[in-house]
Amino acid sequence: MKEEKKIKTGFVALVGRPNVGKSTLMNHLIGQKIAIVSAKPQTTRGKIQTVYDDERGQIIFLDTPGIHKAQNKLGEYMDHVAEKTLDDVDVVVWLVEPTTYIGAGEQHIIEVLKATNKPKILVINKIDTLSDPAAIEKAEAEYRALMDFDEIVPVSASHAKNLDKLKTAIFKYLPEGPRYYDEDTVTDQTMRELAGELIREQALRKLSDEVPHGIAVIIDEMHQRDNGLWDIKATIICEREAHKGIIIGKGGSMLKRIGTGARIQIEKMTGDRVNLQLFVKVRKDWRDSGTFLKNYGFKDES
Repeated sequence: MKEEKKIKTGFVALVGRPNVGKSTLMNHLIGQKIAIVSAKPQTTRGKIQTVYDDERGQIIFLDTPGIHKAQNKLGEYMDHVAEKTLDDVDVVVWLVEPTTYIGAGEQHIIEVLKATNKPKILVINKIDTLSDPAAIEKAEAEYRALMDFDEIVPVSASHAKNLDKLKTAIFKYLPEGPRYYDEDTVTDQTMRELAGELIREQALRKLSDEVPHGIAVIIDEMHQRDNGLWDIKATIICEREAHKGIIIGKGGSMLKRIGTGARIQIEKMTGDRVNLQLFVKVRKDWRDSGTFLKNYGFKDES
């Protein structure tokens, strides 16, 4: 009887400060878009689970919210999710930028990581922005002086550079065991969740800086007709009447831009045509309301 090849499988947390490139890295690692990406911080608000599979085994990535100093209950929820994830994984991947300046945010993450005995891989991202290759070595030295890492891997998430090296490093520290998911599984997120995130992504990209952090997206209805067309009704929640006006725009122009961009992305995801209707509602200070947070899907599962 032929001996079955042993594989490695396990859970890997992607952590780091907001806007360091965790979602971009995860999307490129698994080869398709799951997490939404924008240039604004706090894009990822919950724990997004995706699966990478090859002949070596299976890596289940958990893309966590950026660890930061919370300013409201939503921020506290995001920090809790990120830090709680470390208890449930086999390997921690910490993403940083290629700089020798280590600020208060990084120092906080170092203290969080020191409290766990899981294997730690430091990933220095955005190396494509460097003109001096020696800058990578300087950044590595600064971080090694603060904490021992099992591996340090420089990458460019946006250019998919050194990602095979990173996968190899991760597999090195995963335990042997059977696959948790079928080989064709990519994410545990539902179609409704993905659609809501794609709408929020378009809002993040198109709205002014002060508005996006104060929005949530609720999928009110989502069903597919016999001819394949998806009917989706969604509501964008904001905190101020003034923000509602900005989201809608003059004559509905901004809402139309958000809807058009989201529809295109949802059609790419589903492979079918989409009829998307967007609405806007005001829920004052919803980010500081435990009830609203729970209603909008930010539930503490600890």
